[in-house]
Amino acid sequence: MSPDPLSTIPFEHERVLITTGPRSGLVISVAVHSTKLGQALGGARVWHYENWTDAVADSLRLSAAMTLKNAAAGLNRGGGKAVIHLPMGTALSDEQKRDAMLDLGDAVESLGGVYMTAEDVGTSAELMSVVAERTKHVCGLPPEQGGVGEPADATSEGVHASILATLDALYGSTDVVGRHIVISGLGQVGGRLAKRLAAEGATLTVTDVNMGKKDLAESIGANWVEVPSAHTIHADLFVPCGLGGVLTSQVIEELGVRGVVGAANNQLAEHSGAGQLAARGILWAPDFVVNGGGVIYLDMAMRPNADAAAISARVTQIGDVVATIFRDSAEKGITTLEAAEQLAAARLDAV
Repeated sequence: MSPDPLSTIPFEHERVLITTGPRSGLVISVAVHSTKLGQALGGARVWHYENWTDAVADSLRLSAAMTLKNAAAGLNRGGGKAVIHLPMGTALSDEQKRDAMLDLGDAVESLGGVYMTAEDVGTSAELMSVVAERTKHVCGLPPEQGGVGEPADATSEGVHASILATLDALYGSTDVVGRHIVISGLGQVGGRLAKRLAAEGATLTVTDVNMGKKDLAESIGANWVEVPSAHTIHADLFVPCGLGGVLTSQVIEELGVRGVVGAANNQLAEHSGAGQLAARGILWAPDFVVNGGGVIYLDMAMRPNADAAAISARVTQIGDVVATIFRDSAEKGITTLEAAEQLAAARLDAV
């Protein structure tokens, strides 16, 4: 029997709500890891899991990562996450999606404002507008409804800046022309990255669990491979942009690249993976720093008189933070994960 996923996660959270939506009948988990820096901010994920406990475990992991992400990004925001469990093989109708979002809104509202939700995997700006019918503690609504829209552009921008910083650390140049980059996951962020990197002259190998993404690969001249073999391709960078946990011990041993930098949350299946990557001489840009562009956008765009140029400049600075983490890692003889965690911890400890 496999271990209980909840038993493998240190419980350091302030609050966790687990409820069954009265309309949808789906299990909803809302995890608030920390409000030390301010109201917790993190997206709402709708995904398939073998068991509802797997979904709860994911909310715990993801909310803890959001605390690090928001702290490292310099935001006055804590970490939280909502996860709605879909049983395997379940497909929601539009009406069922609406019911699930209304249930999510009630769950968020019941927490009294300690957590603000937003779109994530399996949700969208349009679905967040449904959540907004039940709570004001939601952001990323469609612009036509007075919201700031989805943050995928900003997330992609931050990952791109991190890719340039990683190339510079590895090769002494940010030029992507001719660099072979493998992108796993062509969703909202991965798809944007692939188009941009192809236009900039990179050689791309791409993959996605959705075979329909092959059309995108063909349109940008990228080579398509199957998901299980993507990480074994000999290239300059591996860019994971799907779900978390991709960097298992076996995958790390099989990697055929010099660096890993991507948008996926919780890429390391185990904390020790950071040391394993370093031992193989593979430079890893910590995910919670790399993919911080989305929360930076949401936080800054909601402020009065938000300045688009200032937001873009702040997101691009993620590349500078990644470069600093690389330098700290080398100078202190620690992993890039430890360097990034120290950066976030310093901000939390300063409060």
